[in-house]
Amino acid sequence: MSDLNKLGLAEARDALRKGDTTSVELTEACLKAIDAADALNAFVHKTPEIAMERAKAADERIKAGEAPSMCGLPIGIKDLFCTKGVPSQAASKILEGFKPEYESTVSQKLADAGSVMLGKLNMDEFAMGSSNETSVYGDAVSPWRRGNDDAQLTPGGSSGGSASAVAADLCLAATGTDTGGSIRQPAAFTGTVGIKPTYGRCSRWGIVAFASSLDQAGPMTKSVRDAAIMLEAMCGHDPKDSTSAELAVPDFEAMLTGDIRGKKIGIPKEYRMDGMPGEIGKLWSDGAEMLKAAGAKIVDISLPHTKYALPAYYVIAPAEASSNLARYDGVRYGRRATLEAGDGITEMYEKTRAEGFGHEVQRRVMVGTYVLSAGFYDAYYNRARKVRTLIKKDFEDVFAAGVDAILTPATPSAAFGLGEMTEADPVQMYLNDVFTVTVNLAGLPGIAVPAGLDKQGLPLGLQLIGKPWEEGDLLNTAYALENAAGFVAKPQQWW
Repeated sequence: MSDLNKLGLAEARDALRKGDTTSVELTEACLKAIDAADALNAFVHKTPEIAMERAKAADERIKAGEAPSMCGLPIGIKDLFCTKGVPSQAASKILEGFKPEYESTVSQKLADAGSVMLGKLNMDEFAMGSSNETSVYGDAVSPWRRGNDDAQLTPGGSSGGSASAVAADLCLAATGTDTGGSIRQPAAFTGTVGIKPTYGRCSRWGIVAFASSLDQAGPMTKSVRDAAIMLEAMCGHDPKDSTSAELAVPDFEAMLTGDIRGKKIGIPKEYRMDGMPGEIGKLWSDGAEMLKAAGAKIVDISLPHTKYALPAYYVIAPAEASSNLARYDGVRYGRRATLEAGDGITEMYEKTRAEGFGHEVQRRVMVGTYVLSAGFYDAYYNRARKVRTLIKKDFEDVFAAGVDAILTPATPSAAFGLGEMTEADPVQMYLNDVFTVTVNLAGLPGIAVPAGLDKQGLPLGLQLIGKPWEEGDLLNTAYALENAAGFVAKPQQWW
């Protein structure tokens, strides 16, 4: 078989079971593709020795029979996941040289299922960003280009390296994390599938924390079927994470029938934003028509507190970040700045954090510290928490009224060029999360599915939001949408 790295998880699994290829061959094809793709800056810590060792072990396991679905499949791991003996920096200078002595629960589950780790993937520093431009490793670059334009585009953020690697066929799939859209937005920008499961479905243990009440791990894959296969391997109760749910994990792949007859799909009127490009609006209505043609019933719904979601998110997330990142001070964690004679402990803290954190992380820590300070706690943080409760109730009311899933755009535009949204106005960048943050605030599952191309030939995605703990049902609706949209475009290789 040629071009083994271009296979998806399901195809590769079936080829391995039939004996058409081996995990070693699959892994070698991916490692070769990774080495030829340095221009994308997707893989930032390559682990070929670990990959080959695991591939050989997986081949033995498959020969013996009874191997799980993920066995032998080469994947990439976002740099936010702690991986034993492998640099795990969260793309930050302050964690330079950190090699954990333990493995995150999610990456351990994937390893136990026999998957092959090819290396660590680029991301925004501490997962703070929507364009992968805040990384200590430099920008991750999308494999997509606009028409005949050579301008480098963002693969989205913060899981930009994961999105770029999957879209460019450097790995069969990758892990991502989603705090406000960091799986779904990059998936939409790169023509891949990304699912954020219900909060508590995947363990957060061993994942470097950004905002603990919002963070959730999920897979980034080439198809909805692949997402179902990988998500099942990642989920499950973990006693080491107090927010992890003690619920059985269903066979998500078995639930992919594509039959959505009689399902009620809600279209929220509040997501029709001023200035939304016509192409996004058209894609959204086309998506609704596709689901209708598949037998679903389309209903208009209202989520009245949507307009407060972004402001609430950008109070809550920085507040939790300022608390979580306080530990990186050069004493408890993190590299310590070089001090001069006469410097005391205050100078040590100041220099360490000024050198170790990038501008975006500094900005969010400052905002978070401000909204948690004595005079402003009630005015900002407590008010944002109340708004969050109202947003969650909006969704509960809609689902209680019989709606099975909600269809929205995934992003307000196609991918933009690196450097196009400059530091001058961070709010412009924050607006990228307008369709995704509500899902994190409410703790719901959400999936981005590629559904078309814009006039410049760039992918556009649609988002489906599901009921809590019903990822199987959500994946099935996404599967029906994927089949109807028939998205097969791939970026032309320029790297």
